[in-house]
Amino acid sequence: MADHAKASVLDARDAPSGTSGAPRRVVVVDDHRTFADLLQFALNAETGMVCVGVAYDPVSGLALVGAERPDLVVMDYDFAGDELDGVMATAAITARYPDVHVVLLTGHADSILMQQAAEAGASSLMPKDGSLPDLLEALHRTGPGGLLVHPTLLRTIRESAAEAADPGTPLSPREQDVLAMLAIGLRTGAIADHLGISKNTCRGYVKSLLWKLDAHSQLEAVAIARRQGLISGSDNR
Repeated sequence: MADHAKASVLDARDAPSGTSGAPRRVVVVDDHRTFADLLQFALNAETGMVCVGVAYDPVSGLALVGAERPDLVVMDYDFAGDELDGVMATAAITARYPDVHVVLLTGHADSILMQQAAEAGASSLMPKDGSLPDLLEALHRTGPGGLLVHPTLLRTIRESAAEAADPGTPLSPREQDVLAMLAIGLRTGAIADHLGISKNTCRGYVKSLLWKLDAHSQLEAVAIARRQGLISGSDNR
């Protein structure tokens, strides 16, 4: 991946709090055994990280998280032939163990999945076909706060939102960008960081799209945009 993409990941949030110096304990849950085992090896070789267990299905993964109480969980999204997916498993983990941060991996992100990840309480959404250094950096940086989305996945949201938008929509391209990120649960500060604009400028875009959509809140604006088909795939939720 390009260096600028990696920099965006690193700048997306501050380093997690805590100064104990103890390594961050990680559980890996992925049904691709080679990937999971290689990631375990990489984590154990990484300064400040230790893999305390690997599971190859979500049920075993939930049991392992309960037994080990790790700091982080690397969770695949798709488990072939399993009724549970990574979003469901993430929601179960964050509901029971709110101090455990989940990094969700996906090979085919869209705006629906990103919103589901935010609602499930995932701390980070990363491309499974991304680079190992990017993933390790995300694990170092993942902590309290909103959903951290890798820049390549954010581009997917923006492009799909632009394709779905009615050519006659009153929203500008930048307002559409802001709307798409509001729809996956990002706060204005995080949106400003991802778009490379100031928080005041971002708030201006939010106020403008609220006025154009005749909405009184960000939540209402997202709901109206869904009804009008301004957010890709939202009519399937």
